[in-house]
Amino acid sequence: MSEQVAPPVPSAPEPAGDPGRPAVGVGPWPGPWPDDERYDPELLAEGDRRNVVDRYRYWRREAIVADLDTRRHPFHVAVENWEHDFNIGSVVRTANAFGAAAVHIVGRRRWNRRGAMVTERYQHVHHHPDTGALVAWAAERDLPVIGIDNLPGSVPLETCPLPHACVLVFGQEGPGLSAEVRRSCTAVLSIAQFGSTRSINAGAAAAIAMHAWVRAHVFGQTP
Repeated sequence: MSEQVAPPVPSAPEPAGDPGRPAVGVGPWPGPWPDDERYDPELLAEGDRRNVVDRYRYWRREAIVADLDTRRHPFHVAVENWEHDFNIGSVVRTANAFGAAAVHIVGRRRWNRRGAMVTERYQHVHHHPDTGALVAWAAERDLPVIGIDNLPGSVPLETCPLPHACVLVFGQEGPGLSAEVRRSCTAVLSIAQFGSTRSINAGAAAAIAMHAWVRAHVFGQTP
């Protein structure tokens, strides 16, 4: 199978009824189609309007997931979902952007996918019915569970090295990490704050922690 690179394509036409806003993605493939099984004939014919980087334009979903699997990082992200936390979608989207190995949802299986912007199709998402199940899963793989929350006795994320392979776990908006998951954490790290608010949005906290992992283990910038 030869490597195919998509040639420049014409700008996508503006969507009907919204002439001031250009369409997302690219139009139909111009010229002869590539001889490559990663490409989707329907997308080649009709255009690709998905929320994917240019590298994956016109690729089948399965091909994108397979390619990402060769490059994912060894950190996992877990989110407690006892009260249908609306931040989970944005956490999934950010985990996809930073190349997390997987997202783990603890508690209720249902979650609001709107914030994920369809990235859950390319990101591994697992469900654990309770904290014990998540902790057992991590223990089987020798993965330390690192809590992220501004709790008394927590260690600043900015000064504490994150393990290379680990599970970063976040509580839901408001109550934060449950008592049960706190007892299971190898460490609990806090994010420095300097304003009047008690806490920051759980989705934002997850993004900060994931970026801290990337800085440390991809770019070698230790605290």
